[in-house]
Amino acid sequence: MLSDDHRDASDLDRSRAALTQAGADSLPRRPWQHPRQPVSDADFVRFAAWSARDADATDPATVLAGLRLLAAARAELDQVESGLLFAARGADMTWTQIAEALGLGSAQAAQQRLSRMLARTSEPGTEP
Repeated sequence: MLSDDHRDASDLDRSRAALTQAGADSLPRRPWQHPRQPVSDADFVRFAAWSARDADATDPATVLAGLRLLAAARAELDQVESGLLFAARGADMTWTQIAEALGLGSAQAAQQRLSRMLARTSEPGTEP
């Protein structure tokens, strides 16, 4: 019997496969992608949204696959944001500068945002 994690992973894999069959495999590679790196979940979601631009020709299976991948795409973007926040600090940007770039009201809000990002992207049961 499959665990919930295995079932969830299988659902995500089926969604990726459905979007690949719908044409996402023809998306151009990003310059930062390794040649064998799979399409990102964020790109799969964008592809699903783009595919749904014509309501008369929209395949509901493509839209559903995109919807199923939204949480995984958000997790990818959280990781990217965490990396950018660390890069900003590594580049000697102040928390005030970071807050301004993020549209936040204070340095403390930017620090709290990083803490939330780390909490969401950390393994369950570990400290960020």
